[in-house]
Amino acid sequence: MKWILILILVSSVALLGCSPNNKNEQDPEQKTAEGVSFDDAMGSDFDTSKWITNYDESLKLAKSLNRPVLVNFTGSDWCSWCIKLSKEVFTEEVFLKYAKENLVLLKLDFPKSIAQTPEEKAANDKLSKQFKITGFPTIILLSPEGTELARTGYQPGGANAYVAHLKSLLAAKE
Repeated sequence: MKWILILILVSSVALLGCSPNNKNEQDPEQKTAEGVSFDDAMGSDFDTSKWITNYDESLKLAKSLNRPVLVNFTGSDWCSWCIKLSKEVFTEEVFLKYAKENLVLLKLDFPKSIAQTPEEKAANDKLSKQFKITGFPTIILLSPEGTELARTGYQPGGANAYVAHLKSLLAAKE
């Protein structure tokens, strides 16, 4: 009986992937990645290494720049793998430089303790269903028209390895 309980516990942890993180860590992306509006984004000094939080605005910007959108489905304040990906990759200069020159960044957050407007929650839930998100983090690369090009998640190795991974995913779709 004891072994069955242990097996069930280990299986459920493996299936869940992300577990609640009670350390109340601040979202590392918030240091350099504030949400911006499309009107702000179209200004000549817009930094494309910052995260947008609106899907339609990200596609408009991607079309105007002819760049893919990196969509980050995250549980920024509770998902341990999301926090790890953010700390190891999304806040690092190598990634930020690559993103600024090659991507439009879209963050769709599903936090437990960070306040969101009802409209933002509803929009994120709708997109989660549309893209059939089953776990966090899920990273999707979209064409400027919104077509899914590739799907990935956390990858070990830090920012350099992650940028190489993204480049290889995008090169496979050219």
